[in-house]
Amino acid sequence: MRRTKIVASLGPATDDESVLRGIIRAGVDVARINLSHGSVDDGMDRYEAVRRIAREEGRHVGILADLPGPKVRVAAFAEESVFDEGDRVRLVVGSESSSAKVIEVDYPQLASSFAPGDRVVIGDGRLVLEVNAVGDDLDATVINSGVLTGSPGVHVPADKLAMSTPTPHDLKLLDAMVDVGVDMVAVSFVRSAHDMRRVGTEPHPRGPLLVAKVETRAAIENLDGIIEASGAIMVARGDLGNELPIEDLPITQKEIIRRCIAGGKPVITATQMLESMISAPAPTRAEASDVANAVWDGTSAVMLSGETAVGIDPVNCVRTMGRIARKADDVFDHEAWARNVAALRMTESGSGTEVTDAMTVAGWRACRELEVSAVLCISGTGFTVRQMARFRPQAQILGLSTDERTLQQLTMSWGTTPVLLPTAGTREEMMAEALKVAASEGHVRSGEQVALLGGDGVGAKVTNNLRIVTVP
Repeated sequence: MRRTKIVASLGPATDDESVLRGIIRAGVDVARINLSHGSVDDGMDRYEAVRRIAREEGRHVGILADLPGPKVRVAAFAEESVFDEGDRVRLVVGSESSSAKVIEVDYPQLASSFAPGDRVVIGDGRLVLEVNAVGDDLDATVINSGVLTGSPGVHVPADKLAMSTPTPHDLKLLDAMVDVGVDMVAVSFVRSAHDMRRVGTEPHPRGPLLVAKVETRAAIENLDGIIEASGAIMVARGDLGNELPIEDLPITQKEIIRRCIAGGKPVITATQMLESMISAPAPTRAEASDVANAVWDGTSAVMLSGETAVGIDPVNCVRTMGRIARKADDVFDHEAWARNVAALRMTESGSGTEVTDAMTVAGWRACRELEVSAVLCISGTGFTVRQMARFRPQAQILGLSTDERTLQQLTMSWGTTPVLLPTAGTREEMMAEALKVAASEGHVRSGEQVALLGGDGVGAKVTNNLRIVTVP
């Protein structure tokens, strides 16, 4: 069983129903709707298609709406444009069209955001220019060859970006997606916890689980506050790699993951994971190693972007990602990871979660010492499940809830199988029902030893009950 979750981006390549059904069958846990591309109607059509097919397939598939944020983009290229090293290019303010000679950038502060000698990175590094002179526009030289199509983004350093997050356009998109019941929302170019608070949705699970995209230097400096204000984190390595020296990016990725999981927050590793599979049938060896290393870093989920949105074979991409992640899961050092997390988290007193911390540590120890095959976490909001998942136990984790929205949000949590509890009740009633449902759906078998973890019944504020029982 693969424990690390897969997030797959939707796009033109998955609009064919057979392809969308194929990637869901191949193991997609969360479908990402990138609202930077296409219309709101396109996003809604994809949302409805995922919901319908997931129901037909009997699967819980979470839906993540990714807000554009203050993204600066170039005007669309009328045709594929080739840039050779040494070519001179003008960058001007505009939104009509771009070519290999003149690139229009839809950002009025373009000239004030760059100085001679600065580099302009376009399309997550597909083209890099060096600024020669600044006037009303930018005169620049191509310093690496590249090909651009569509309307790629331009990286503007976060400390010079004259737009805040979320933008008014983000909030309009957010309203539309919240109205239909989207499970998760990713907020782009977050620089502080205040940016997350400005989103203004109800706390999850009543509202969507908010995912902060860490892609600016300011976000790294304010990371603890952002983690605290968010439901999950995405390591968005494209723009983050432009903000930091490239040699610092792998170290920073590991540190973000470590701090998120210690706090019980799911974390997604994203950008260029299997990039070559946009046009090739197999990944490079380096890409395969990148996915495996993200798993060993402790990431909750790995994400496919253009590979599934516009790639030649989205289903193959998901299957390939699944094989790599599953193999990496098999050799993951569960014991060392859990000891480190227990030491990190239990030193943080006064957080209001000490009881749940203690009970989930006990649950992990039971898994290790008593050969427990599964941990049945009963939770209204998903908090208990996420706290248990941070220990990465070898036992399977069942996230049981009466709230369908909670189950959809748990699709992002490492190692967690969402299971619906038909009715709420007292502690005794819910624990008995959890054991019954888990057995009837084939998650546990008669004679196995399992752990039951939960509170004092529906609406419980803390997890204060742990039982080790044998499945009848």
